[in-house]
Amino acid sequence: RFLEFAEQVKNPPKNSAQGGSGGGAAQNAKDAWRQGTYTERLHHALIHGIDKFIDGDVEEARQDLKVPLVVIEGPLMQGMGIIGDLFGAGKMFLPQVIKSARVMKKAVAYLTPFMEEEKRAAAIAAGEDPDQPKYNGVVLMATVKGDVHDIGKNIVGVVLGCNNYKVVDMGVMVPCDKILERAIEEKVDVVGLSGLITPSLDEMVYVAEQMQARGMKMPLMIGGATTSKRHTAVKMCTKYDGGVIHVLDASRSCTVVSAVLSKEKVSYLEDINDEYKEIREEYYATLVDKKWKTLGQAQGMKPQIDWSKVPPKPKFIGNLMIKDHPINEIIEFIDWTPFFQVYQLRGKYPNRDYPAIFKDERVGEEAKRLFEEAKEMLEWVVKENILQASGVVGIWPANSVGDDIEVYTTEDRDTVACKFYGLRQQLDMGESTYWCQSDFIAPKGVAPDYIAAFANTGGLGCHEQRQKFEATGDIDKAILLEAVADRLAEAFAELIHKKIRTTLWGYAPDENLSLDDLLKVRYQGIRPAPGYPSQPDHREKKTLWDLLDIDRLSEGKLQLTESFMMMPSASVSALVFAHPEAKYFSVGQVNKDQVEAYS
Repeated sequence: RFLEFAEQVKNPPKNSAQGGSGGGAAQNAKDAWRQGTYTERLHHALIHGIDKFIDGDVEEARQDLKVPLVVIEGPLMQGMGIIGDLFGAGKMFLPQVIKSARVMKKAVAYLTPFMEEEKRAAAIAAGEDPDQPKYNGVVLMATVKGDVHDIGKNIVGVVLGCNNYKVVDMGVMVPCDKILERAIEEKVDVVGLSGLITPSLDEMVYVAEQMQARGMKMPLMIGGATTSKRHTAVKMCTKYDGGVIHVLDASRSCTVVSAVLSKEKVSYLEDINDEYKEIREEYYATLVDKKWKTLGQAQGMKPQIDWSKVPPKPKFIGNLMIKDHPINEIIEFIDWTPFFQVYQLRGKYPNRDYPAIFKDERVGEEAKRLFEEAKEMLEWVVKENILQASGVVGIWPANSVGDDIEVYTTEDRDTVACKFYGLRQQLDMGESTYWCQSDFIAPKGVAPDYIAAFANTGGLGCHEQRQKFEATGDIDKAILLEAVADRLAEAFAELIHKKIRTTLWGYAPDENLSLDDLLKVRYQGIRPAPGYPSQPDHREKKTLWDLLDIDRLSEGKLQLTESFMMMPSASVSALVFAHPEAKYFSVGQVNKDQVEAYS
């Protein structure tokens, strides 16, 4: 019955807006929901994310039902149940669910003082604490030590909250001991770990090991950009007997939590373990079949680069601080496609990417609404100077020496300022060429060459404003601000790279490419980031950081954590290679002889 009601609320009959003339009839139809019972009004407000009348409607319900907890467990939780069902059935989308959670949070905030008053009275009368909401379960969530990205974790928390789970959110960069201590203190039913960068995978393994050592029993959920079902199967579930489950995205989190808290928990975890055992066996079987080039063989099959095409001497050499760059200019370089992916709005081919996603039959309308909200947020950010964008750029003399790149203090190339270490492709896939980043820099003694690098952020001020949003219950705006800041950081990186090519280095002064061309990498050169496929060692970021003198030039506003994550989280760093034959590639797995040589 509730689902039928929800469908009527979301999609009213066409004749409901008729029967009159002009805008008055349409407005009356739009406001007709205000004529319903308080239960119907609360459901409508939750489903549509409308908080304008929430205090009055909640108060009316409290006056009628007498007990504030009954308001939560009755009409409010019924409404959230409808939303959970609609979301699970694909009839509501994540941006709508986040708005619903905001309304729910404000409704509970209104009732909290009344519940606390009753709680004190009950405690005095009976020495008990009876007026507590009855949650479906308690889930602790944390971004692991060294990692600062939490937008995905926040979204999962919202979705779980919408399904009546109490979420204990510990934030970012949380050490293992604090996670486990809080899990015991809160008597949680499930622990959820999140992380974006590859070092976080090792930290997650460590947390699993410590949970096993302490004899803990609650299931462990794993999620984040670098996590995978295979990594969970191979590296994690063998470390902890309480059950480890990889969660692909927010929409799957409720299904997993519900399953591990149900009567079918044992059989569910057994099925997961059987599936992960098969994945492990398949993985180890592939290792047996793999063939490797020795490091010497791979180095002997490096690409033959035309060094007559070495880029010209840069117009600028040294480090340059870009402080408070105008946001308006950066906005022009935004790639919107990943923005919609954050909200799990995915159109079907050929309408997967922006702006074609607006034409998609299923998600197009919601994508348009979300895009308009993002543009409004950007206008507000610019007008009120909410976010600031700053960065550091550097260009220096450089040459390759074997698989490494030496960076020099001056043009005489006598003094090495630092060295970027390279890893070379080694897995024998029958290829004729095995790549390493150093291949794109002229060998020492062959030709004078150069390398550039930068680090930038679009998120200065994001953390402070997000806290303000959370304090007022505007969690949808907090998540939207984070998503917008991430887009600004990537757009700023695109802009900085263009300035390097056209003016600072100036090796492509006549470049005249559209944004679409830029996003399809139709310019000369590449900008790989340390810690990513062409050099997967995040420690190289510290070398870049020191070379750019970022701590001093940014006055501490840009920071690097001990796990080599950049703060603010909406930040980007990269090396810049200018040779026209430079291309992106993935190192993939390497063999023991290269590991020994690299170490």
